[in-house]
Amino acid sequence: MRQMVLVGFLQAQNCTILASSWRHPLSRTDFTTAAYYQKIGQVLEAGKFQMSFFDDRLAMPDIYGGDPAEVVANGVRVVKMDPVATLLAMGFGTKYMGIGATGSTTYYEPFDIARRFQTVDHMIGGRAAWNVVTSVNDGEAHNMGREMHLPHDLRYDRADEFMEIVMSCWDSWEDGSVVVDKQTGLFADPDKVHRLEYNGKFLNSHGTFTVPRSPQGHPVIIQAGSSDRGKTFAARWAETVFVGYPDLESGKHQYADFKAAVAAHNRDPELVTVNTIAFPVVAETRTEAEDKMALVDSLYREVDGLSLLSEAMNFDFKKKAMDEPFTDEEIEGMSGMQAMRDRVLRQTGRNPTPRDFINVTRRGRPREAIVGSGKDVADRLEKWFVERACDGFVVAATHIPGAFEDFVHFVVPELQRRGIYHKDYQGATLRENLGLPYPELGWWRE
Repeated sequence: MRQMVLVGFLQAQNCTILASSWRHPLSRTDFTTAAYYQKIGQVLEAGKFQMSFFDDRLAMPDIYGGDPAEVVANGVRVVKMDPVATLLAMGFGTKYMGIGATGSTTYYEPFDIARRFQTVDHMIGGRAAWNVVTSVNDGEAHNMGREMHLPHDLRYDRADEFMEIVMSCWDSWEDGSVVVDKQTGLFADPDKVHRLEYNGKFLNSHGTFTVPRSPQGHPVIIQAGSSDRGKTFAARWAETVFVGYPDLESGKHQYADFKAAVAAHNRDPELVTVNTIAFPVVAETRTEAEDKMALVDSLYREVDGLSLLSEAMNFDFKKKAMDEPFTDEEIEGMSGMQAMRDRVLRQTGRNPTPRDFINVTRRGRPREAIVGSGKDVADRLEKWFVERACDGFVVAATHIPGAFEDFVHFVVPELQRRGIYHKDYQGATLRENLGLPYPELGWWRE
């Protein structure tokens, strides 16, 4: 029977994906410690989550007002530690759950990403994943010594070459290449270790990769692009994708379209899982859950939403009055998350205002929160899963660790009782637990 995928949505920062979560009275404050992330990992592993992953930006959201003071004072995702180092901390405190981290194809080099993630995959026993992003705004460009962020589609064109180099690195060492025969003195079979010679439009790479194949071959590839160009990229490369479908009917349509795009690349669409965002607020009863939701809503501040929109759109929202429409030129110049921008345009049917962006995207607040008892939440997840709007869910938390503890306590047993979520891990590697085959050399070549 088809089984649901559950992924924990994490950040190596002072809050969850919800910027106001640090204000929650039950949120832990030791977010710079290994113990914090290991506790989260242990909670999710108790719930048999197949994977957790760390979202990331290479800058704090200080585009708003051009001054970091306001976002720092309000704690709007301003602490951002290295997600790969944090992944390792969590990995050393867990045993079975896969863990992914974000790495940008725009601001890192292919060899660096390939070596870093392949090393991590060895260190945690074949449980690693790489969340491939192209980054979103000029703040990241400035931190990385660039004048401005690359145009949207150009970032993905460059990312295709980046992926070809990374995958070639991971294919450089064949299975069985490492011998370590002390009697003959042969360490590795040179006929099974291959040099890379790559010349592209954007990137070049010449040399021999330095890390052998890992217990699962190579890390699992995550992608979350939701623009048309991002979906094309994901259909070619991703092994699991993260999406934010706004409603069931739209989700079913987009899910089917994406699976068809995967098949068009001669890939098995059943092996590429689609996971949509879920923001559960759950308790013993619906009334208790509604009380919890009221508390979460009370923590939101307008600066949260405006700062995060400025970050996502790569445009300073403080330049506009709340009810002043953006001009055509300003809308066209929003070079960040274009799928988010386009959704606002579709729903408003006119040149939107900052208030429209706030209301449509609910940036900084739980979007489409699922509030209720364990049965209520499970009903919603089951409907989306069974009706093929998704294969699983990226579960976000209103606070740490309590929101995840509530989900594992109230929702997971209900899903297991219905037979749509596994009761234990299937193997030692992330690929085994996602139902992915061990990757053959060159599987990614078109």
